[in-house]
Amino acid sequence: MSRYSLSIDKPRLSVGAQTAAAAAAVASSVLLPQVFHGIGIISGTGAALGAAFLPMYLPLMLAGLLAGPFVGLAAGALAPVLSFLISGMPAPAVLPMIIAETAACGLFAGLMRGVKLPALLRVAAVIVIAKLCRAVMTLGLIYVAGSQTATVSGIWESALQGLPGILLQLCVVPLAVFYAENRKSRHE
Repeated sequence: MSRYSLSIDKPRLSVGAQTAAAAAAVASSVLLPQVFHGIGIISGTGAALGAAFLPMYLPLMLAGLLAGPFVGLAAGALAPVLSFLISGMPAPAVLPMIIAETAACGLFAGLMRGVKLPALLRVAAVIVIAKLCRAVMTLGLIYVAGSQTATVSGIWESALQGLPGILLQLCVVPLAVFYAENRKSRHE
């Protein structure tokens, strides 16, 4: 068998551990954007830092990769809704697309949890799939629901605006996964 394979070998976490992971991911996904927005206000860039660095996605991706697809999906679907209810962000016009993207991010990160590929490749795959889910949701809102607020150009704009966040995800998440997986194996 090759070093990289698509076999899955991660054991399931207990319900308590999954619940704790989901709660931590949701709390982090609500708090991190507020930190970035606060820095943006202080620096004069406003909410642009949050849109550029996508801080909500970091804990959701980690939750999926470390705790599995159910945790990733639940946290990914709940975090933007809770953030909106608490802070009014993300804006109502983009909330459906954000929910689709973050839920897909968490779910597919969870599905990639036990795939024997380098963490960097797993994270890259999750990013692509999540962006595709956002694009499909946007197109659905435009062409099926007749939305006047969603635009095809918005798909590209959000991807380009989020490039710093994508780079951050590609740098931070694989390192965090590597650290968590190696730390766990050292204690076993």
